[in-house]
Amino acid sequence: MVEQFVGSWKMVSSDNFDEYMKAIGVGFATRQVGNRTKPNLIVTADDGMVCLKSQSTFKTTEIKFKLNEPFEETTADDRKTTTVVTMENGKLVQKQTWEGKETAIEREIDDGKLIAKCKMGDVVAVRTYVKE
Repeated sequence: MVEQFVGSWKMVSSDNFDEYMKAIGVGFATRQVGNRTKPNLIVTADDGMVCLKSQSTFKTTEIKFKLNEPFEETTADDRKTTTVVTMENGKLVQKQTWEGKETAIEREIDDGKLIAKCKMGDVVAVRTYVKE
């Protein structure tokens, strides 16, 4: 099910990401760097384990998980979250909870592109990647 996501993806656009980072509580300085960073996303899957690696000149983060199993994540902006990733209608949905808050990142393949929708309340950022 995650096979369609496997590969190396290069970010080509990022819309409303500053507003999303504000909504999840990211400080000004980190947002400035986050807005200028265009990370590559490398997705691998092996024997039920999925790995999402975000690489940029600023920071590289990596999470490894099994679908539907909660795990502890330290995000790129240093939030400590309980995260669970599920497949819902062909979308890879990553839900992060921390300090009574919840955000979701929905990734889907659309017309050969990987579209990541970052949602916090009514704020939605859209980041688009193409396969390398």
